[in-house]
Formats: sequence, structure tokens, C-alpha cells
Amino acid sequence: MFSFFTTNEANSALPDVIKKYEYALAKNAEVKKIEQELQISISTSNSFESYVNLKQKLNSAITKFYESVEILENTGVVVKSIEQGLLDFPSKRFDEEVWLCWKYGETEIKFWHEKDSGFMGRKPIEVSDDTLV
Repeated sequence: MFSFFTTNEANSALPDVIKKYEYALAKNAEVKKIEQELQISISTSNSFESYVNLKQKLNSAITKFYESVEILENTGVVVKSIEQGLLDFPSKRFDEEVWLCWKYGETEIKFWHEKDSGFMGRKPIEVSDDTLV
């Protein structure tokens, strides 16, 4: 179900979001590891059996990764980049739709940006900023 976040709501959801993000990040790392194994297998092995088994393992890992992203986005956040650790929470500033922006490693939501500007357009949330819904 879609909803807009206030800064307080986003910060309250953050511990759960971080846990789910870290799980998705681990699943992404698994996919990358198996992809490397598959590349090595192609160049070093003549065995179709080994290749097919690794390919099936990769398919399963990719499925689990996308399931983890779905679980993460079911919290209401939007994943902008798993690799860079960028997640956005939909919000409103006055009547304008904006993103509350979080980067992995940050302990709270401190920035926002307009819909059409990304991470580089982040602006700090003022302590007394009650313009964000």
C-alpha cells in the first residue's frame, strides 16, 4: 500500500528498512559471486554438468535477490541503487511530491530532493522543517 512518509515516520521505519536492505545487499553479493564462478567454469571446465548446475544456482540466487528487493520495497521505500545504498521515501513538501533520501551508513533521514533530481540534488532537512508532511 502506498503512502507518503513524514521525516519522523521515515526515521521510525529506518531500522527495519536497514535490516531488509542489508539482506538484499547480501543476496546481490551472492548473485555476483555465482556469476564469477560461472565465468570461471566456462573458461576452465569442459563439463556441461558443472555449467548447468551453476546456471541453475544463479537462477535461484537471482530470484531470491529480486524477492528481497520486493520485501524491502513493501516497506514503502523505493530502491534507487542497491550497490550505492540509495533508498528514497516518498514524501510531500507543501503540495509538491519529493523524496526523503537515505544512503547506507547514515543513521537517520537528513536529506530530501525533488522528484527529478537525484542524490546530487540532496538538500538538508532543517530541524524545524515542518513543510515535509
